[in-house]
Amino acid sequence: MQTIDTFASQLADYLEPNQVDQVVRAYNFAEIAHTGQVRKSGEAYINHPLAVATILSEMRMDHQCLMAALLHDVIEDTGVAKDQLGSEFDEEVAELVDGVSKLSNMFQSRAEAQAENFQKMTLAMAKDIRVILVKLADRLHNMRTLGHLDPERRRRIAKETLEIYAPIALRLGMNAIRIEFEELGFRALYPLRSSMIEKAVRRARGNRKEVVGKILKSIEHCLAQEGLGARVIGRQKHLYSIYDKMRAKRRSFTEIMDVYAFRIIVKDVDTCYRTLGAVHNLYKPVAGRFKDYIAIPKANGYQSLHTTLFGMHGLPIEIQIRTEEMEQFANQGIAGHWLYKSQDDAASTGHKRAREWMQGLLELQQSAGNSLEFIENVKIDLFPDEVYIFSPLGEIYELPQGSTPVDFAYAVHTDIGSSCVACRIDRRLAPLSTALESGQTVEIIRASGALPNPAWLGFVVTGKARSGIRGALKMQQLNESIVLGKRLLDRALSNLNSRMNLVPADNIKQVLAKAKLDHLDDLLAEVGLGNQMASVVARRLLENQASLTEAHAGDLGPLSIKGTEGLVVTYARCCRPIPGDPIIGHISAGRGIVIHLESCKNMSELRDKNEEIMSVRWEDHLDQEFAVELRVELEHEKGLIAVLASTITSSQANVDRISILERDAHLATVNLVINVKDRVHLARVIRKVRHIHNINKILRVRS
Repeated sequence: MQTIDTFASQLADYLEPNQVDQVVRAYNFAEIAHTGQVRKSGEAYINHPLAVATILSEMRMDHQCLMAALLHDVIEDTGVAKDQLGSEFDEEVAELVDGVSKLSNMFQSRAEAQAENFQKMTLAMAKDIRVILVKLADRLHNMRTLGHLDPERRRRIAKETLEIYAPIALRLGMNAIRIEFEELGFRALYPLRSSMIEKAVRRARGNRKEVVGKILKSIEHCLAQEGLGARVIGRQKHLYSIYDKMRAKRRSFTEIMDVYAFRIIVKDVDTCYRTLGAVHNLYKPVAGRFKDYIAIPKANGYQSLHTTLFGMHGLPIEIQIRTEEMEQFANQGIAGHWLYKSQDDAASTGHKRAREWMQGLLELQQSAGNSLEFIENVKIDLFPDEVYIFSPLGEIYELPQGSTPVDFAYAVHTDIGSSCVACRIDRRLAPLSTALESGQTVEIIRASGALPNPAWLGFVVTGKARSGIRGALKMQQLNESIVLGKRLLDRALSNLNSRMNLVPADNIKQVLAKAKLDHLDDLLAEVGLGNQMASVVARRLLENQASLTEAHAGDLGPLSIKGTEGLVVTYARCCRPIPGDPIIGHISAGRGIVIHLESCKNMSELRDKNEEIMSVRWEDHLDQEFAVELRVELEHEKGLIAVLASTITSSQANVDRISILERDAHLATVNLVINVKDRVHLARVIRKVRHIHNINKILRVRS
């Protein structure tokens, strides 16, 4: 077990004597603070912070980072205040310790508590990247000693490590820590799967040994003939990587293990490309499987050439070619490019990219509605693979695999994303949901006044796009709820023989104060969203107004539905009302008004629950399409479904969805959702469909 004396002697290899003394002083302070505390294993608690500091010393971190590691639990576990640390050591160390410490507040759920703590840590990370390095080292030692915890807690910590901390280590280029996180997390979360794959790998390696040796010798011989000095290493796939590929690519263990992987380490970048030419002459390259991460590094600064070859007997060979510096960075990431003593951020690509990522997290944090939404967006953004997309001006944007033009638009600027209406990919118009590929040029077509489509949330993959869409939709809903709230309140006031401009200002202030709202618009939004009843608010506004009568109270008259209210008026999917149908409104908290058919069976249930129901009517002239569900019974005949669809479209109605439920060899039932303007339009469609040969019955589906 490590002691402070052996630790101090190790630090003397790269730290100044006075810096080592400060680290020892931090250890002594932490040891006193943690006196009497033990870990689940029964050992003294101080051994944990010492182990965390040892992990960081192996990365050759500075003395302040090591001091923060030794002190990282004193605020959270011993009651030592941040100010006390600042006066005892220095403010920088105190800020680092505070950044790693969890919040002490009480939250509604464990998930919310974890999200809030991660959000706090993100703010600290943005100021000083060493915060996340201390946290990663802390999590690594906790994962190494996970066996002493109960199974449920073990699984929870392992899951969080695989979902958040391993991807963060990858994003920061710290591959060695990422692999250890994945291996330890996999064993803790799926012990049986891990054990089975480990046994299979052990068996497979025995059979592979001869093949690996032959390929290795052929590559070394080829490079020696070309006069290229290089180290060739046979790469071993770790267990979680094998499991992840089996699951993601739906391949068997044998298919994954049939790929032989090698890494070639050379002296400089020029030799990387010459080596690539040599191995391509030795074995035939697989088309489309070459990636140049030297010319265009990954988002975390990782650089290497990747190629796949057809080796002897057609065996696939994956090869990575990189310099010694690239190899060091691939394993240590930003910890291998430590720059806190330097003011020149440009000296380290990895450090610069890490800071850009941190800045992106801050932007997500500002636009996220709450901590749970923020952590969801962060998980989405922690993608290991990127695509590189060009703007029309030739700028390169790195996006996660599977990104769409909408993701690209938000990556350029939030305003561009929110006003996006169409796109061109390589100068051709394409759907906004298209998955982008590296090297494509994307041009975004915008329109003033355009708003994001809620359907975009179904295909965007970046946290920034998801957050931007949700933010714009919330603002749209707020504006629409204010307009609807004003209509509802004006209507309620007019039925009490009053108007908004007759309500005394003091009455408005009193109602706002009781509702704990700051502005009248906030009150109108609450009314529009259904969180406040218009009739109740109207009466409160008119309290103490003796001159006003309630001659028409309770008879508010039907509210006209225009069909353009947007997000605050929705149409029930259970009965799908369309213009011309007798309708009724249900005020749903947070959603505004939900329009149902008067005959909808769900309305009787809502009335039984004393939900607020209101009279509504359609506006006379509506220029909008509404969804309606039809059920068609027909006799089987080749091409009949196509005839049915074309008949509907020829009636100026769009088929939104179609599904077929076969009853027997001769009869079938077809369910359709079509878009029509009103009941007259629907009647015209049904009349045309009835004339099709072999149609037995057509009827509208209502609840």
